[in-house]
Amino acid sequence: MERRAFRTSGFAVLAGLVLLGAVLAVVTMSMGTTPQTIAAIAWIVVTLFVFTGFAVINPNEARVVQFLGRYVGSVDRAGFQWLLPFTSKQSISLRVRNFETAKLKVNDADGNPVEIAAVVVYKVIDSAKAAFSVDHYEQYVAIQSEAAVRHLATTHPYDAHDESRTSLRDGAEVAAELTVELSDRTTLAGVEVLEARITHLAYAPEIAQAMLVRQQATQVVAARTQIVAGAVGMVQLALTRLREENVVELDEERKAQMVSNLLVVLCGDRATQPVINTGSIYG
Repeated sequence: MERRAFRTSGFAVLAGLVLLGAVLAVVTMSMGTTPQTIAAIAWIVVTLFVFTGFAVINPNEARVVQFLGRYVGSVDRAGFQWLLPFTSKQSISLRVRNFETAKLKVNDADGNPVEIAAVVVYKVIDSAKAAFSVDHYEQYVAIQSEAAVRHLATTHPYDAHDESRTSLRDGAEVAAELTVELSDRTTLAGVEVLEARITHLAYAPEIAQAMLVRQQATQVVAARTQIVAGAVGMVQLALTRLREENVVELDEERKAQMVSNLLVVLCGDRATQPVINTGSIYG
């Protein structure tokens, strides 16, 4: 939708006005008072006409030019420029912007209430769409960002106990998904979303304590599972080495007792006290 509007150097036009005034003064100098007055009035009218086209454009800024309600084009070249006279010139910033959404309270995919917020980095790439497709593109981006964050939170769980599911805590994947969704939503406004990331993620206060206990229990179970797996491997290694190096011959009952003792030592969470057995398990 955006197209280039006519522009030229403002300094060149200003120099032309000065040169025109000098020529008129020289030409009408010997023609009397009346021609000089007419020439002066004409020069003033032309100057006023030309001055309506001057504009100073800052770096990373675009001017959307309209003539009697019709879009003429956009100019984004910084400096002192001269555009079409009697046109309105709306300023649109092309700088990179960022903002953080408010902390939103939503239910995740498992129905648990969570608090979530995100930071969005964006810039305008089409000044015409930013000016005419929506009323206020900054407000539009802010509202669409909150909508996208809400949608993201409702489609993913806070914690994924299944490896095939993506949780809200998977930062890179969630950020990429949020960026893509926001880009689709803001294309209409001529905005490019450079990055969107979750900055705040927590369970809602009313369930935070219960979820903390569940997380701790999950971590304990996972740790115990790893400890047991390691202990079983160590017992297997001990029995194999004893058999291969002919240290001692163990029948099934003695193996069972040895396995039991080793598992108690390896899996216990407290220091064990050795007990010397001077008898026999068969006595």
